Amino acid sequence: MKNEKSGPKEGSTGDTPSQLIDARIKELGDWRGETLARVRAIIEQAVPDVVEEWKWRGVPVWYHDGIICTGETYKNAVKMTFAKGASLADPSGLFNASLEGNTRRAIDFHEDDTIDEKALKALIRAAVALNTSKATKR
Repeated sequence: MKNEKSGPKEGSTGDTPSQLIDARIKELGDWRGETLARVRAIIEQAVPDVVEEWKWRGVPVWYHDGIICTGETYKNAVKMTFAKGASLADPSGLFNASLEGNTRRAIDFHEDDTIDEKALKALIRAAVALNTSKATKR
């Protein structure tokens, strides 16, 4: 899968990370933009005080006491990578990519996929709880 490199670049416009993510969603203009917007809304519902960033030349990143996940867009998928996904329980089996690593886990969403919002919110909240527990121990 090829990463989409076009679009707004970090630091090129002075826009906020949220504005850059809005621009990426609009620029995609297809099911990938719709999926990224839906994932973003689910994250914001699960963690109302989430912090959005724009990193690595165009990757949306969501933080709460550390990275929760990223939202990468490719030609055939929207990839939601959880930074500490290997440490999270996934009783609903949402993780379907990057399963071989010791740290990250990802969910690849493809065109016409249905998002299990309840399970995804639980996974997001578990990632925040893990980040919060590690932040407390520092």
